Amino acid sequence: MLHSTCFPLFNHFDAMSKKHNYQPGQFYWAFLHPRYWGIWVAILCLMMLAILPWAIQHRLAKALGSFAYDRLKSRRKTTIRNLEVCFPEWPPEEVQKNARLVFIDMMIGIFETLNAWYSPKWFKNRVTVEGLEHLHKAQVEGKGVLLLGTHSTLLDAGGYLCTQFFELDVVYRPQNNPLLDMLIYRCRSTIYKNQIDHDNMRGLIRNLKDGNAIWYSPDQDFGLKQGVMAPFFGTPAATVTAHRRLLKMSQAVAIPLYFYRYGDIKNPQYKVILEPIVEPLPSEDELDDATRVNKIIENQLRIAPTQYMWFHRRFKTRPDGYDKIY
Repeated sequence: MLHSTCFPLFNHFDAMSKKHNYQPGQFYWAFLHPRYWGIWVAILCLMMLAILPWAIQHRLAKALGSFAYDRLKSRRKTTIRNLEVCFPEWPPEEVQKNARLVFIDMMIGIFETLNAWYSPKWFKNRVTVEGLEHLHKAQVEGKGVLLLGTHSTLLDAGGYLCTQFFELDVVYRPQNNPLLDMLIYRCRSTIYKNQIDHDNMRGLIRNLKDGNAIWYSPDQDFGLKQGVMAPFFGTPAATVTAHRRLLKMSQAVAIPLYFYRYGDIKNPQYKVILEPIVEPLPSEDELDDATRVNKIIENQLRIAPTQYMWFHRRFKTRPDGYDKIY
């Protein structure tokens, strides 16, 4: 049996990984340690799934999505509650139906991402774009572009759809597991021009000043230290406002970005939408800026409601005087 002493750098590397001090995308011999063998096997299995015909992939995704919906009780409960809050016009049976579809779309998105990583030719002749002129206008003027997006169930497949028409960088959160982080980073490098750590504010500003387009999703609850309470689907929600500082410091512009799947699942089509530049952003009113961005995201999500990660606790922050939602 192999022990960590067989890998002289392992103990040091393990300590580094907890602080994310390893170099993104770099291979380390410590990854051959037995503790990582399960991940290697899982990755090989995922690569095999990527070569399956779509007819099998989408059926398997539907089965796995329904299984996850039935077993992940906490995530299911959060999803249902979010849909109840955001779509009060839906009757209970429609909420239940669409909540299950969120999990199914999530699994479909995993297969779509695998195809984007390992079999991108599958997307040929399936993608259209609308509003590309808004991005071109900003780039002709030499401005960086912050693409205001969402946490879509399409995952990196959404990024791949965009790269059929323009280059973009992505903001990412490093994985806690260093091997998984390396593998995902390398797969994403086939899609994105640059990958920027969400804590690397200088990197974000530098790339925007260089005229790059960066996919950034300001749609999660990180508390009020990083934002304000602003209406989201008519309900007050902690809304990040860091993008206001990014735009101000880089003199970049904000363009809403959305992508989704439509049509028969047996032969899906995809659409990328770039909306007009959001002006003025930033304004002098932080709350108004947050409200306008939330409304943009809300309108996007109404296009394909189940292709969004509703299993995140979007309304977890409730200041004094606000009723708890979960």
